Amino acid sequence: MKYKRVAQDTAQMLISYLTYQAAKLVITQLYETNPGLGIWLSEFSSTDRVQDGELYLEALMQEDRELALRLLTVREHLAEEVVEFLPEMVKTGIQESNVGHRRRLLERMTQMVPPESSSNEDMLSNDNVLEAETDTDEEEEQD
Repeated sequence: MKYKRVAQDTAQMLISYLTYQAAKLVITQLYETNPGLGIWLSEFSSTDRVQDGELYLEALMQEDRELALRLLTVREHLAEEVVEFLPEMVKTGIQESNVGHRRRLLERMTQMVPPESSSNEDMLSNDNVLEAETDTDEEEEQD
């Protein structure tokens, strides 16, 4: 497995997510200060291009440079505040999630085992009944 590639892909995903969070924050601010522009940015951001933060910013640069620059500033600030906590939070989050998934899997596996219906003696007596019936059937066939 190429860990460097996984790290690059993860970083790109995180960058796009921080772009999305920056857009949400700016939209919220604009709703309070400039509702018309907030509505416009909200509609602009509702397209699928926000999935790729870089393409989203490129498109926004063509539409409104000031808003794009504002988003860049907010995204950078978010990254500075969040990145410090991420390594430990990710490790802890994955460990806790894995424990939870394993616990639920174990619970499901143990619930799937059919309960013991009765004691061994009952099973043996049932077997004796079946043997007796079989013997009776064989005797009737011989007659």
